[in-house]
Amino acid sequence: MPLRPEFPEEGEFVVATVKSIRNFGAFVSLDEYADREAFIHLSEVATGWVKYIRDHIREGQKIVARVLRIDSAKGQIDLSLKRINDHQRREKIQGWKNEQRATKLLGLVGEKLKLDLDGVASQFAEEIVERHGSLFHAFEVASADPKKFQKEHGKAAWVTAFLEIAQENLAPPQIVIRGTLEVTAPSEDGVEAVRAALLEAENVDPESVTVHYVGAPRYRIQVHGTQYKQAEELLKRATDAAIARVKTVGGSGSFVRA
Repeated sequence: MPLRPEFPEEGEFVVATVKSIRNFGAFVSLDEYADREAFIHLSEVATGWVKYIRDHIREGQKIVARVLRIDSAKGQIDLSLKRINDHQRREKIQGWKNEQRATKLLGLVGEKLKLDLDGVASQFAEEIVERHGSLFHAFEVASADPKKFQKEHGKAAWVTAFLEIAQENLAPPQIVIRGTLEVTAPSEDGVEAVRAALLEAENVDPESVTVHYVGAPRYRIQVHGTQYKQAEELLKRATDAAIARVKTVGGSGSFVRA
């Protein structure tokens, strides 16, 4: 299923499997590029002097490396293990796992359409990878915002099948937005008035809106959701409700978005 180019790009992080180790380096296969062979020279295995290469890598190990050089004419790819930090390694592994999962979901879409993966790729998968950047992100959009996905891709049979598989198998990604709400009430029962105003904010949507005490008169209000636009609208409704409530007793309020 040719959803990726034949070769990676220089500087790209790749997932690979160590196939054989020599005193001068290691030969690996690139998991994302049809197991194409690549090489890691001993000097690129780790920082400092490497006495025994097997102290650092072993046959069968799954690794993340950076592409140093590519000679497509000769089919040679040189990698580095030492020119990547832990954060980059974790991000790459997570992205790779996401794409593996997405490929399985794509197979389910193909089953609905009675197409194999090659047929799926030629009909629509290459298009959605180009549009969304990755197969997994396409499934995320289809799960979180099906109307947007359908607007972008139309009403073809594959769109319906894709949306069904996305919503059956992938929970929409959760987002959190927040800000600082300031409310004051000068009346004798000011404490109760402020409390009522904060409850008014939470009652807009008790499952999505929460208010936390920071230090009077400041309170942190946050909204959980799956779509930024809806979350922003909910945050505004909640803060407006709190401010409107406290103003009914002569108080005042303001909100600053984080």
